[in-house]
Amino acid sequence: MNNILIHPTYFPSISHFVAMLQADKVTFEMEDNFQKQTNRNRAFIYSANGRQMLNIPIKHTDDTKQKFKDVRIEHAFGWQKQHFKSLEAAYRTSPYFEYFEDEIRPIFEGNPEFMLDLNLQIHEVLCSCLGINLPFEQTTEYVKELNSDIVDLRPLVNGKKDLNTFDPYIQVFDDKHGYLNNLSILDLLFNEGRHAIDYLKKQSNLHI
Repeated sequence: MNNILIHPTYFPSISHFVAMLQADKVTFEMEDNFQKQTNRNRAFIYSANGRQMLNIPIKHTDDTKQKFKDVRIEHAFGWQKQHFKSLEAAYRTSPYFEYFEDEIRPIFEGNPEFMLDLNLQIHEVLCSCLGINLPFEQTTEYVKELNSDIVDLRPLVNGKKDLNTFDPYIQVFDDKHGYLNNLSILDLLFNEGRHAIDYLKKQSNLHI
C-alpha cells in the first residue's frame, strides 16, 4: 500500500491495523479539526449483547474548529473504570485476555489530559502486545489534497464510512450474534493473540 496517511484512534479498528501493517510508511494526521461521532474517541467491541461502543467523553469548548490535538478528556464520569469493566465482561473468557491484561490495564489507570496523547500511547501498547514495530511520522500541517504518492486513509476514522469486510475468526459470543466485522483490534487480539499478525497480513486491500 506504499505510504499512507491515517488517524490515530482509540483502540483502532481492524481496518486501521490492516492498513498500517501492509503499508511501507505510516504517517499520523496530527493537524485535523475534531469531529464528533468518529473513532477519534470511540471504539467498538463484542459484548454479550452484541456490538458495544466505548466512547471517551471530552471537554467541550465554544471553538467550532478545535484541533483534535487540543481536545481534552473529561475525567469526571469515570470512563476508565467503565471501559475496563466492559472489556472484562466481554473478553474475560477469551483465549488471550489474561495474557495481555497486564499491558492493557495501565491505559485505564492513568489520567491523560489530551485525547491524542492517549491514542498515541495506545498505539505503542498495542504494538507491544502484538510484538511488532510500527513506526510512524507525524504531519506538521493540515493538507486537504494529498500528493498521488500518498494514500489518504483519513476517511477510515469515520466508522460509518468504513465499509471494509474481513475474514471471520472465532469470537466469544459468535454463537449468539454471529460474526461481527471490523471491531476494535482488541477483539482480534483477545481472540487470536499474536496469530492476529498473520490474519492482518492476509486481508485484501482496503476500500476507501
